[in-house]
Amino acid sequence: MGAAQGSAGWVSLVPLVLVFAVFYFIVMVPARKQQKKKEAMIAALKKGDRVVTTGGIYGTIAGVEDKTVLLKVSENVKIRVAKSAIAGLAGPSAIEP
Repeated sequence: MGAAQGSAGWVSLVPLVLVFAVFYFIVMVPARKQQKKKEAMIAALKKGDRVVTTGGIYGTIAGVEDKTVLLKVSENVKIRVAKSAIAGLAGPSAIEP
């Protein structure tokens, strides 16, 4: 009788393990790939790249430092933003009307 209860415990854990495995492969793996892609893009930033921040600010990189970038958003207007705030590269048509 004790062996039957032990195997019933295992059987009840199988659906939970399957749900976790599906969640991992559907959500976690693509998120990790996307994060690595963003980190590579941020590491490759250079002066002159046109970018958009997570706050929606478009600008051209005027300087790159360890953890920040100097972003030229208009003539004589430069702001310092964290590299992690860069959402991605912006095409030339996105900035110029």
